[in-house]
Amino acid sequence: MWEQIQSNRRKSVMLVALIAALLIGLGFVIGEAAQPGAGILGMGIALLVWIVMSLVAYFQGDNILLAVSGAKEIEKADHPQLFNVVEEMQIAAGLPKMPRVFIIDDMALNAFATGRSAEKAAVAVTAGLLGKLNRDELQGVVAHEMSHIINRDVLLMTMTGIMLGSIVMISEVFLRTLWYGGGRSQRYRSSSSKGGGQVQAVMMVAAIVLAILAPLLAQLIYFAISRRREYLADANAAVLTRYPEGLASALSVLSADTYLLQSANKATAPMYIINPLHEPGQMALNLTSTHPPIQERIQILRTMAGGVSFKAYDSACRKISGQEGGVIPSSSLAQDKPAVARAANAEAAPQSPRQQMREAGDLLRKVNQYLFLSCACGLRIKVPPDFKKDEIECPRCHRELAVPVAQMAAMGAAAGVMTGQADAPADAVPSEAAPLVIRRKAGQWTSFKCTCGAGLNISPSYALPEIACNKCGKRITIKNE
Repeated sequence: MWEQIQSNRRKSVMLVALIAALLIGLGFVIGEAAQPGAGILGMGIALLVWIVMSLVAYFQGDNILLAVSGAKEIEKADHPQLFNVVEEMQIAAGLPKMPRVFIIDDMALNAFATGRSAEKAAVAVTAGLLGKLNRDELQGVVAHEMSHIINRDVLLMTMTGIMLGSIVMISEVFLRTLWYGGGRSQRYRSSSSKGGGQVQAVMMVAAIVLAILAPLLAQLIYFAISRRREYLADANAAVLTRYPEGLASALSVLSADTYLLQSANKATAPMYIINPLHEPGQMALNLTSTHPPIQERIQILRTMAGGVSFKAYDSACRKISGQEGGVIPSSSLAQDKPAVARAANAEAAPQSPRQQMREAGDLLRKVNQYLFLSCACGLRIKVPPDFKKDEIECPRCHRELAVPVAQMAAMGAAAGVMTGQADAPADAVPSEAAPLVIRRKAGQWTSFKCTCGAGLNISPSYALPEIACNKCGKRITIKNE
């Protein structure tokens, strides 16, 4: 894929230069419209904004996009299956480092990757995605996002996304200042009386037109470059997983989703695996779409024949989409090595939809620092992090359960509360020197607090004999009952 990587690097330079030209031109006409002769000053300010935004986009663009999307980083203990899938695709893709894994607090079905390099990459999925897809489908989505990392799409889209935001910001500031600014008409009449009114009027009109059109032009460029890369990422995902049906099935589920991703906007939309701003049933390719038609992508994956390979995908793409030039770089086609498609994973059989969605919801609560209390009656109670009382009443059996405090973590003191033993002493204070040991019932969520005060949760599928505190790093032994 070196051809695609080099192409993306050239596109990055060209797009940053083009956006710089738009910014500088916008700065010039706004400066002239505000004050005759101030165009150079406007260009200087726009150039400064471009430099600052370029540096921010390169060094912090991934963190900005993750923050804007409301993504929160998770550990392997939080969702072992997701981490196993990411590790598998990292190995298959030959990446030097495991990407960081994030979850987005939203029930819409979507995912994206970001980062300026393979060493700084991150993959983010929504809670809704984890609650709906089986393992093969999840693997297809992760492989698609891993392909964007391999092809350096993440740097291209991170840079252009941040730069698009800078154009929108300058345009919005100018138009709002023009709309709400007092005294503008008085200054215009003053310049008109001195004979400069015609030039001033022309520059004002040009500034308004450019302020409106510049964001639209930048978005069209941004959208256009995102379409071809989606085909390429789909092809690469099919090759990485050797199971095109996994991604095709996932896209089918995603296309039927009726939720709109609340944290998405026009600058971040092309980052996702499907357009997060779409209205159900409106997936057609047009000048403002961020992705190719999703049904076309599904059909291409399901039409692949003659083994799993780039040639098979390219042939199917030519047939379905009618693209004469294809979408796969010639270097990849020349080095293509067809593989036999594997069978569906035996572990891919989904859990009950209710149980799968419940686990996704529990994961969200965990990353938001909720504690889970299991009562003796079998009810699991979710306690928010701002809960201030020492006890909570079970709504089913009305037992009083002690809410764990920092000193209850050692010697398994918290385990009595977690497994429903409501008579566990709330004031038990173990020795700080004693090793931390937590006893739990296998197959249940277990919550406790470390001696440093950090809240920890152990998922039902966590199988390791110990866990490290995220805050102080202390090792805590886990004993299953």
